[in-house]
Amino acid sequence: MNNYIKEETGVFKSVCPLDCPDQCGLLLHKEDGRIVRVDGDPEHPVTRGAICNKVRNMTERIYDAKRLRTPLKRVGPKGAGLFEPIGWDEAIGTITAHWKELIADKGAEAILPYSFYGNMGRLGTEGMDRRFFNKLGSSRLLYTICQIAGTEGYKATMGGSVGIDPEDTVHSQLIIMWGINAVSTNMHQIMLAEKARKNGAKIIAIDVHHNRTGKWADWFIPLRPGTDAALALGMMHVLFAEAMVDEAFLEAYTIGSEELREHVKAYDPVTVAGITGVPADDICKLARIYGSTPASFIRIGNGLQHHDNGGMAIRTVSCLPALTGAWQHKGGGAIKSNSGHVQHNTRALQRPDLRERPTRQINMNLLGSALLELEQPIHSLFVYNCNPALVAPNANKVREGLLREDLFTVVHDLFLTETAMYADIVLPATSSFENTDLYLSYWHHVVQIQEPVIAPYGESKSNVELFRLLARSMGFAEEAFRDTEADMIRQTLDNESNPNLEGITYEVLADEKFRKASVKPLFPGRLATPSGRIELYSSSLKTRGLPPLPTYIPLPDEGAMFRFIPAPNHNFLNSTFSNNDKHVRMEKQPKLIMNKEDAARLGITDGDYVRVWNSRGACELAASVGADVLPGVVVSQGLWADDANGGKALVNSLTPDREADMGGGATFFSGQVNVERLDRQPERTA
Repeated sequence: MNNYIKEETGVFKSVCPLDCPDQCGLLLHKEDGRIVRVDGDPEHPVTRGAICNKVRNMTERIYDAKRLRTPLKRVGPKGAGLFEPIGWDEAIGTITAHWKELIADKGAEAILPYSFYGNMGRLGTEGMDRRFFNKLGSSRLLYTICQIAGTEGYKATMGGSVGIDPEDTVHSQLIIMWGINAVSTNMHQIMLAEKARKNGAKIIAIDVHHNRTGKWADWFIPLRPGTDAALALGMMHVLFAEAMVDEAFLEAYTIGSEELREHVKAYDPVTVAGITGVPADDICKLARIYGSTPASFIRIGNGLQHHDNGGMAIRTVSCLPALTGAWQHKGGGAIKSNSGHVQHNTRALQRPDLRERPTRQINMNLLGSALLELEQPIHSLFVYNCNPALVAPNANKVREGLLREDLFTVVHDLFLTETAMYADIVLPATSSFENTDLYLSYWHHVVQIQEPVIAPYGESKSNVELFRLLARSMGFAEEAFRDTEADMIRQTLDNESNPNLEGITYEVLADEKFRKASVKPLFPGRLATPSGRIELYSSSLKTRGLPPLPTYIPLPDEGAMFRFIPAPNHNFLNSTFSNNDKHVRMEKQPKLIMNKEDAARLGITDGDYVRVWNSRGACELAASVGADVLPGVVVSQGLWADDANGGKALVNSLTPDREADMGGGATFFSGQVNVERLDRQPERTA
């Protein structure tokens, strides 16, 4: 047994498991075997003891009375929530017996694993689970719901997920928060920006919603959804036209600058103002501030990539630092993701060699279609680290698929989630504080280990332990299924292709708990693009049928009144915490933020309940009327659990499940909706 578990009382180092760039170091205060307080670890080199309210109140989630204690078997209709407890032997036996029969009859591709990064520990998200499904030969899930479109777009420009060290942003002279509500989703970037601000830095926020970050910034620039690429191209027009580009940097480190110089002549400020809603004078002002500030930094958020044109939007914005040569100045450049700096050995962790033959791939954004429309149907769904009934786009279609009586569904989670309500077998999962796991941030460069602090809750099991049991029951004899967590961490960190991880081993982390990777600045240096340079002109995009130069491509028109942005809120993280009473009380209620001109036209006043609908579905929210969005735009915040609002705030019932321009990414923010005032308040269950 781990020593942390043996010690009933004390303070223990830990890691925040949430899908958040900050990945904070934590201190867990334990009394009589129970965590009683969660604090930040002041020794962590980046997060330095500061944590958000979501994590500070994590004990409310760990010891929530609704948490699952035993495996469950469905005894009523799907979706009715009628289950009875069973033992683990019966649960594992039922699952594997069903799968063996299904494989013999339909083939292993009739089984689909569905997961994401509800817990960012690498062993629990892409370790024993991937090994198991590779050996099983199931259909493969394409992990596209979050950042893939932007990753592909940024990669086309910069060669990979690499940017500046966030700790260097204290030296930034200009910080642009573009499409990111960092106050709610990247708080330590805000702390670093505050240090830069005290040194004279100016902070600009560009977004569709005057959110907490917009209110914190020195200058907030609102724009129409999906027009970010046009704004960036308008800035480029001014930079070239007014000779504010760094010609020496362009010559040394880029390709395509002359083609881009000619291309952006079409994006004059007046034209771009008509597209974006940003006044032409403000476009010029923004470009001049950016062009005249050597150490300018752009924090590129997830928001702009969740559109049909999301990959190109990120690609376009990522070209800006090259024009001014910002990369060569300390605190200058950009961050979209820094995961490439700490890239681990995914092959050793996931063991794709265990898969005997290629199998079909299914985009996780198209789950509804996959469950209802495939010629060779999915007959079993295994869900973990994710809650697709709440988080997947076109959610009504997803739930229709989950209702299929011939779909054998298993869910492994801490709670009886919206997805688990449709399951045949539900398995209780451990929290991260009950596991051993490895954590690699996609923002800072610190590698961390989590070791168990408390014993497993009830009969819950970790993903690693669960998939070992399933492998044994399926008769898989490979050594890969007997590896310990320590073995897997050693294998994961053994990555000769990434010298940044040199000296970071399991033994080092077990002793020190964290260590910063040795990451060098990008310039001078060679990138991982085909040319080794920043590619303002991308031949690789051209070969894929995409514009080789940054280009604005309008969003499709669905014919409804408003562009709809279902943004994250402050106290949940996707669906995590949405069913925990403390966090629901902090967030208060689901709202629809709309412009006062639109509200007046529709006879809606602040606080009225409104129906929001389109051809995919409908939900009911409270109107928040003001000037925080442009006319023609509405914004909701948060994914609210069904039991917190009677199931009437399911915003993903409205979102499209089209694929973005790159990587098959999600298009959550490209939908359109109609809005009308309700004469009654929706029924509420909590």
